[in-house]
Amino acid sequence: MPVHLYVLSHLKRAGVDYAKMMAKVSRLPLELINDAVGDLLELGLIERDPGSAIKRSKARFKKAFEVHKHHTYYRLSCEGELMVRSIDGSWLKKYFNSLLSDGWRIVRALAESKNIREASRKARIDDETAEELKVLHFITEKGRKTEFFKRLWEFLRV
Repeated sequence: MPVHLYVLSHLKRAGVDYAKMMAKVSRLPLELINDAVGDLLELGLIERDPGSAIKRSKARFKKAFEVHKHHTYYRLSCEGELMVRSIDGSWLKKYFNSLLSDGWRIVRALAESKNIREASRKARIDDETAEELKVLHFITEKGRKTEFFKRLWEFLRV
């Protein structure tokens, strides 16, 4: 699921972070992020960050020099780090094509457009595909790109 990919890419950029902040940044429901975190913990791709305080050098999205933890913070495990490093253009092409028919072209068109209407001019997007994009949290009911999609695309540095 793209939410799992988002959590991995968020942690790659942030260093360490907690689920509620990932939900806030992506504007996804906290339950969705918590489910993804649970799955990734189970797979061994992320791990809980030990300790009671965290320095900004470790948590790159934090503004304060040092933060006392009030949440459970997560970071990429060694396996997660290796997996995220393996993500490149060909990996993403296979991934998005596995999610949607001609997914790579559709997702790239969406990323380069303001909304689904504009993206449809670059890549044919039928009503069924538009519904799938809504389910994936890539577009809103009105066809605009979601904050989640924008962040995912930015974090993947495509």
